[in-house]
Amino acid sequence: MNRLFNSLRSLVIIISLCAFGGNAVAQSASDLRINEFLVNNVNNYQDDFGVQGSWIEIFNSAYNTVNIAGCYLTNDPNNPKMYRIPKDPITKIAPRSYLVFWADNKTTHGTLHLNFDLKSSKYLALYDQSGKILIDSVSFNPAVQKADTSWGRVFDADAKWIAMGKPTPNGNNDTVERPSAGAIFLHFDPSGATMAIISMSVVFSALILLYLSFKFIGKANINHARRMKEKELKKQGIVVTAKEEGEETSGETLAAIAMAIQLFETEKEDLDSTILTIEKTSRTYSPWSSKIYSMRQIPQKTTQKR
Repeated sequence: MNRLFNSLRSLVIIISLCAFGGNAVAQSASDLRINEFLVNNVNNYQDDFGVQGSWIEIFNSAYNTVNIAGCYLTNDPNNPKMYRIPKDPITKIAPRSYLVFWADNKTTHGTLHLNFDLKSSKYLALYDQSGKILIDSVSFNPAVQKADTSWGRVFDADAKWIAMGKPTPNGNNDTVERPSAGAIFLHFDPSGATMAIISMSVVFSALILLYLSFKFIGKANINHARRMKEKELKKQGIVVTAKEEGEETSGETLAAIAMAIQLFETEKEDLDSTILTIEKTSRTYSPWSSKIYSMRQIPQKTTQKR
C-alpha cells in the first residue's frame, strides 16, 4: 500500500513539474518577434504626442500573455543592452497581439519610447532579460527605405520579409482576403459526396476499432476467469485438461451429438404415448356426492361437576 501511494505521489509531482515547466517556457520572451518597422514616417502612424516617428512592432506569437518588461531593444550589435524596457502594465502583450515602440530617442515620452532612432541604423535586435540571449534580429539598409513604406514579415512571425506599401502597426501583416477552408473544399467537392464518404469512413473505422478493442478485452477477461477457475479446481485436487489452442470440435462429432439428442427425444415421445397410468384415489366414494362437507358440526356442551 505504501509503495502504491509513493508511486502515485511521484507521478503527481512529475505531472505538476511538467505542467508548470511548460507554462514557464510558454510564457517566456522567446515567443516574441520583431514583426514590422517603419524608418521614414511622413504621413503614417502617430504617437500620443501627435508626432510621426520611426516605430517598431513586436508580435507575441504565443497563445498566452507575455510580458516584455526587462528585455532589451538595440540598434547596435556591440551593445545588446541599449534600451532596457521598463516594467509597466502596457508591456504585457496579449496572445497573438502586438506592441509598438517608438524609435525617436525620446525616453521621457514614456515606456514605449526608445533611446535610439532607426534613420541611422542598419540593425535591430531584441534580447532577453539577461541581455545575452538574442531573441530576434533583422538587418536592413535605411537608405532604400521609402517614405511611409514599412518593412515587415509576409505573415505574422514568418521568416520572409517584404516592403509593405500599406503599413499595419498593431495589426496583422496579412491583409489579403483569402477564401475560407470551407469555400475551398466546396470548390473541389460541390456535391458533398467526398465529404460523406470521408465521414462514413471515419465512423466505420472507429466502430471497427471499438469492436476489436472490446473483443480483445472480452477474450482477455474470459481467459483470466478460466485460469482462476482452473487454479481453484487444482487446489481441490481436480485436474483440468485444457484443450489445445486452435483445436476445435469436428463437424462429424457435432452431427453425431445432434442425431443422438434427436433420437433420444423421439424415442421418449414414442414411449410416453404408449403408457397408460392408472392411479387409485384415496377415497372410495366421490366427494361430489358426499354430504358431510356441507353439514355444520355442533360443538358439544361440557358440564363441570362441583
